Amino acid sequence: MPVEPAVSPWQLPGLGEMDPDDDLVAIGADLEPGTLLAAYRQGLFPMPIGRPHDPPYWFCPVRRGVLELADLRVTRSLRRACPTYEIRVDTACAEVIDACADPTRPDGWIDADIRAAYLRLHDLGWVHSVEAWRDGRLAGGLYGVAIGGLFAGESMFHRERDASKVALVGLVDLLHQAPGDRLVDVQWRTDHLATLGVSETSRTDYAARLAGVLGVPLPPAFDSTQQA
Repeated sequence: MPVEPAVSPWQLPGLGEMDPDDDLVAIGADLEPGTLLAAYRQGLFPMPIGRPHDPPYWFCPVRRGVLELADLRVTRSLRRACPTYEIRVDTACAEVIDACADPTRPDGWIDADIRAAYLRLHDLGWVHSVEAWRDGRLAGGLYGVAIGGLFAGESMFHRERDASKVALVGLVDLLHQAPGDRLVDVQWRTDHLATLGVSETSRTDYAARLAGVLGVPLPPAFDSTQQA
């Protein structure tokens, strides 16, 4: 089981305290493990949009991007690509985060503080990478925070065609391996993610759904006590 860190001393805003028209809901606090987990359990996540080493900016989108497992769209070409990759979990989490943080990528947002914070959560068993490998090379992958039936996806990357999409298919397959309600949070719906089945839900509906999935047991791939 993941290790529960020290409780955060910070009070993050609840649903009733958020501006109903603004995705940005708070600035401040820290990126310690306890703060991050408290944030995800309340539907918040950090994203650096200011200057380096500014206080964390916390978001809870008015319109949340989510992927219901049953809604995943796998095209014929993607289905053909899947068997050409090997899916691994947590064998190269730092490399996945670094690839997602590549400064040459457009709209890159992962800085050194975010990298360090999520690697600390990985060491505690809360952050996981799902990786697509081919011929001994990491070809693509994604990482995110797993709490009960929630997988809060943070970022994905590919070095070979369809590799990030294959990792997403792999993630959904892993989540299907355990009973209970499950949800993949992708923060915001984009046109690209919509082609994979991502939809939008309101902030209020997301919060209600979140309350129902947090208590679901982790899938075996993310729970070392269930692994052989």
